[in-house]
Amino acid sequence: MVQRISRQFKDISLSFDMHPVTRDILILKDADAIKRSIRNIVQTLPGERFFNSTLGSNLSTSLFDFIDFGTASTVQTQITNTVQSYEPRAENVTVEVAPRYDENAFDVTVYFDVIGQDFPRQQFNYILEATRR
Repeated sequence: MVQRISRQFKDISLSFDMHPVTRDILILKDADAIKRSIRNIVQTLPGERFFNSTLGSNLSTSLFDFIDFGTASTVQTQITNTVQSYEPRAENVTVEVAPRYDENAFDVTVYFDVIGQDFPRQQFNYILEATRR
């Protein structure tokens, strides 16, 4: 049996908005912090981070392929591997990717458990589409 140690996770909000009362930078806690981190990691290209050149995924190269279930499977594998490699606060990661043919995009749903917390299984959805760089 695995024993979990309870802990709390905090990240600063990359919007750098200020809290209306304390005037501090907004923080994201626990599952919200992990959700934002997963999106940031997945959308980062390897080499974009100066001190960790391997962090990120080559997901953008797949977004210019055909929008079909084969590409969706490739995208799913890339997201799963990236999250498992670079987000240690998430465990039991499952990713579902469905093509949106009319919009040249994919619906992405990520499921995960927060390590060390008794939260129910977390999930979040977002649309993944090719953007021009």
